[in-house]
Amino acid sequence: MVSLAGGSLYVNVFIHIRLKKQDEEALEVCESAISEYPEMMECCLMTGEEDYFLRVLVPDIQTLETLILTRLTKIQGVENIRSSCALKQVRYKTALPIPESGMALNL
Repeated sequence: MVSLAGGSLYVNVFIHIRLKKQDEEALEVCESAISEYPEMMECCLMTGEEDYFLRVLVPDIQTLETLILTRLTKIQGVENIRSSCALKQVRYKTALPIPESGMALNL
């Protein structure tokens, strides 16, 4: 769960989407649809068995069910959807691990 301003708790959900095919048109259709959903915090095109990895924040499991059943399953070309809810966030950071010496190339 994630705590936001105002004390509201949100469910942090990780969703894997696999497409029927991975051509340019299918990728564009999926990415365009996903970009319309305000719950989507992150979306990554992946290597491996799944095509997309999403991180979404929803207020409850019922909202997650609605998101999956009425929106994600309706995206043209989606073959499979798997989701997992985070029980707790062990670590989260935004600072990049840049060495003190900077990012210069050592040639």
